Amino acid sequence: MSVYPFIEAENAGQDGNVAMACRLLEISRSAYYEWSEHVPSRRQLSDEELGEKIEAAYKASRCTYGAPRIAKALRRDGICVGKKRVARIMSQRGLAGRCKRRWKRTTIADPEAQKAADLVKRVFGPGTVELDRIYVGDITYLWTWEGWMYLASVIDLGSRRVVGWSMADHMEASLACDALQMAIDARRTAAGFIFHSD
Repeated sequence: MSVYPFIEAENAGQDGNVAMACRLLEISRSAYYEWSEHVPSRRQLSDEELGEKIEAAYKASRCTYGAPRIAKALRRDGICVGKKRVARIMSQRGLAGRCKRRWKRTTIADPEAQKAADLVKRVFGPGTVELDRIYVGDITYLWTWEGWMYLASVIDLGSRRVVGWSMADHMEASLACDALQMAIDARRTAAGFIFHSD
């Protein structure tokens, strides 16, 4: 944190002693006076000029390019700049590129599989089903620092409550079976309940 604004505020409008304040805060008077004149350095002026060009390239990319691509675009225009400097200036100006969403194909249809009967008849509306009669389930996947994590969930269609779930680092049948078993154990379903999933 800069102490210069504090010294300026303390000495504004009164006969304050800058020398005493600088000595107490253990900074040099010359550094305070240099700051108080607000003369930007050559580097700051260069960053400001480069920042305008970065913003122009960013807008030309429809606000999608990140620092590496902006740096490459600037170098194509004859401006010698590194991506770390571009990243720093973009961060200061609140510019961020869009990165591709991580995607993984999880459902692979079996062409020889028989189509199951639709016992639910696509009636998923609230209040259309009794409690613990129809459960629906799905599997989703989440990127973690250790790789993909798969989450299977089971929802009671009558209450819209998650009644079972399971997590694993694989997408085998045991993942869905564990989630369904948790739902059955927790709710003690009656015989003849329906479990619907894709």
